[in-house]
Amino acid sequence: MFDLVRAGVYGSDPAHERISLAFTTAQAVRHESRARGYRNEVLSLRLGAAVGSCAVEPGELPDGALDDCVGATVADLLGHPLLPVRIAALDAHLAHVRPHTPDHGAHPYPLAAGSSLSRSRARARAVVDLLPADAAPAPDADAAPGPDADAGRFGERRPVLVVGVVNSLLEQLRSRGLDYLPCDLKGGTTEWGEPVLTDAAAHLERCGAILASGMTLGNGTFQSLLDHAAATGKPLVMFAQTGSAVLPRFLGAGVSAVSAEPYPFFWLDGGPGTIHRYGDRA
Repeated sequence: MFDLVRAGVYGSDPAHERISLAFTTAQAVRHESRARGYRNEVLSLRLGAAVGSCAVEPGELPDGALDDCVGATVADLLGHPLLPVRIAALDAHLAHVRPHTPDHGAHPYPLAAGSSLSRSRARARAVVDLLPADAAPAPDADAAPGPDADAGRFGERRPVLVVGVVNSLLEQLRSRGLDYLPCDLKGGTTEWGEPVLTDAAAHLERCGAILASGMTLGNGTFQSLLDHAAATGKPLVMFAQTGSAVLPRFLGAGVSAVSAEPYPFFWLDGGPGTIHRYGDRA
């Protein structure tokens, strides 16, 4: 993808595009009724009217990273030593030349105004709806969902591998009776006390579908998911704040659907908003 952008395949020459603004957004949240909280940090780069973003681990971005980006060309930043900078620059360029419009395959999905939890749950419904219809369990299944059941409620169907644990997404899968394997590099446990796996690649053979965060672009784990989905035909649904303009470019090449959410993200504002869905079920 980097080489294609450098070659001008996706529009304007990145050597002639300069980043006008670089900023980070840090968030700490603990939703009402939830037992656990979490923190997020996102690097964002402004190119014209577009903003490209890549999540980073809190405190991971070194001093001087923002200064590296401001005034630099996109082409320069595509070769930056920090992967999050490269991803944010790639996202900014693609958001600039391929904005989230119907002409480029996007289907707008409105998010109503509300609390951070209500908006998180609304987004979760929009994302899980992108899973194929045959991911639903048999009507008479009675096994409890959770990370230890390879078949469980699916009968012959295998669980959804969730890469990047978001409790609202797990809650939505549970409400539909879908088994899942929660995976996140941070480990720990889910809101329901289920152990979180830390090596997604080690569990790909166990799953029947993959639901993955765009953060996999920024931490270098996306390619193994893409390769597995392309080789096996398993659905790979991406929910993306990181790389929201990047991941739709992989539709038909392993990615089956994308929920794209460019900056500003749902957790920054209580007002109405829009996410952009791509794929046959959008």
